Amino acid sequence: MIWLWIAAALVSAALAVLIVHRAASAARSPLGANPALSVYRRQMAELDELAERGVLAEVERRSVRAETGRRLLAAADRSEAPLNRSRPAVILIAAAAAPLAAFAAYLVLGAPSYPDQPFKTRLAEWRAADPQTLAAPQMAAILRVIAAERPTDPEPLRQLAIAEFASREPTEAIQALHRAIALAPGRPDLWELLGQALVAEGGGDADADAQDAFRRLLAIDPGNANARYFLARARIAGGDVAGGLADWRALQTSLPPSDPRGAALARDITQVSNTGQLPAATRPDASVGQPQIQAMVDGLAARLQANPDDAAGWVRLVRAYAVLGEIDRRDAALADARRRYAAHPAILAQLNAALTIPPQPAPSSANAAMSPAPGSP
Repeated sequence: MIWLWIAAALVSAALAVLIVHRAASAARSPLGANPALSVYRRQMAELDELAERGVLAEVERRSVRAETGRRLLAAADRSEAPLNRSRPAVILIAAAAAPLAAFAAYLVLGAPSYPDQPFKTRLAEWRAADPQTLAAPQMAAILRVIAAERPTDPEPLRQLAIAEFASREPTEAIQALHRAIALAPGRPDLWELLGQALVAEGGGDADADAQDAFRRLLAIDPGNANARYFLARARIAGGDVAGGLADWRALQTSLPPSDPRGAALARDITQVSNTGQLPAATRPDASVGQPQIQAMVDGLAARLQANPDDAAGWVRLVRAYAVLGEIDRRDAALADARRRYAAHPAILAQLNAALTIPPQPAPSSANAAMSPAPGSP
């Protein structure tokens, strides 16, 4: 800490010397030192010389000289008056008093007795704390370390992306998702989350990058509702209203009656059919907390009870329970999924991989499991 105070004192002294030097130089400078004045005087002399040589008519000489004289007087009025001899001393006192006043204010309002808080110490405290008490930037800091400790595991990167988005850092979230996809390009949940992050960064509409992410998602999971919704919306925005509505109606038909996304989709279809205009895009809310996360996971579980033929949904549910540390519910969901997909080795392999995910200190990671942005299916 002492070196900080020494550095601050040296900087303050250097600035004070610079200020006083400039003030003293200004005090010694005569009025005629204004460069604009010398320019105008030279112009007037040149006018007189041209007139004497007969190059410039007398009427023109008088007109131009009058204008130049007016500018000369205006420049002289703008010139600074000489500083008196006491001014540098006053400036020196002010320059010295400013850091002293700041130091006094810090002693009164600050906390000089507090010890230093190195980042490593704070990070260790955050990792030992209850995740529900951490803010999103703190969870993101923890997950960056975990991702570095497990460089071949895409799961911490997926959770880091969610924490970054909750911290209102969509660019960092997208970068984390690209790194995760490079490790596991066949995981549909990563492509889905990337598409949603790009939609969020674009204010609620799918730009070219988001559309590409959703198309890659459909290549892996052809029935994904989020991808189908946003690609159809982009199609309408691009001018193909009939084609986009046809895609939306096909999606509406494929959703089970109990799916809460059906009502929002029906409203969108009605509005576009009646007005030809898309509903206003809704940007996903980044302020996700533990109660909202738990509600989303419970909503996914309820949708799977109503529509159990969703293998990707079961994998996401098992993964979400594992991340939240809800071992009993994870095992129960895993048992149900294994009974349903006993004849599908590929799905069983994904379920087993989700089972191995350890609980993480970022509760918002469960958001990746599922759901569309608010206001979209």
